[in-house]
Amino acid sequence: MIFEYVIGMVVLALLAIIVNAIKILREYERGVIFQLGRFWKVKGPGLIIVIPFIQQIVRVDLRVIVMDVPTQDVISRDNVSVKVNAVVYFRVLDPEKAIIQVEQYLEAVSQLAQTTLRSVLGQHELDDMLAERDALNHDIQAILDRQTDAWGIKVSNVEIKHVDLDESMVRAIAAQAEAERQRRAKVIHATGEKQAAKELVEAAEILSKEPNAIQLRYMQILAEIAGDKSSTIVFPLDLIEKAKKALG
Repeated sequence: MIFEYVIGMVVLALLAIIVNAIKILREYERGVIFQLGRFWKVKGPGLIIVIPFIQQIVRVDLRVIVMDVPTQDVISRDNVSVKVNAVVYFRVLDPEKAIIQVEQYLEAVSQLAQTTLRSVLGQHELDDMLAERDALNHDIQAILDRQTDAWGIKVSNVEIKHVDLDESMVRAIAAQAEAERQRRAKVIHATGEKQAAKELVEAAEILSKEPNAIQLRYMQILAEIAGDKSSTIVFPLDLIEKAKKALG
């Protein structure tokens, strides 16, 4: 009875070892195999066998990882304090390097993204952060990609999501924008006055060459006045004579 019990336990243990040795990796997964503590090979996808107690497997996901970069306090080059957050898109190209060359590559990429975000944005003024976001995204992506290459990781894209200002800075920017609009309105008004004055000078020169034209223009103005609410118009008699001569 005891012998049968021992045999049963041995069979169950062997079955457990066999089941534990069989691993199934999905299409987007790879297994980094260590044999007696040393790197052996990268396996997968599909069915693989891992020898218990001798080999160990570390699963690595090869899909694109979308990582939120926590909000960072950044002081721009023109000494404006802003809060900036971003999102980083990256994937593992070399599972061996991602496991061996860096401890916890997800945390490493997150910390590197935070420090790079602060460093790059701190070299630019606030206007650049708001208007040149695509260029800043490219700069941050290039730096991250260059530094993570040794970890077998490819950073494909970085997007700055929000640049938040405090309330006082928002009011200051609004006041600056209003002042700029007023400046442009004054420039446009002054340009219009300049053009109008130029046209008046040219008209005066033309009228000065034709005295009769002045009289006709005067009569036209009187007709316009008459079209208003006025009911009686008084003008010199000699003006009528001049107008008659002008009309032939």
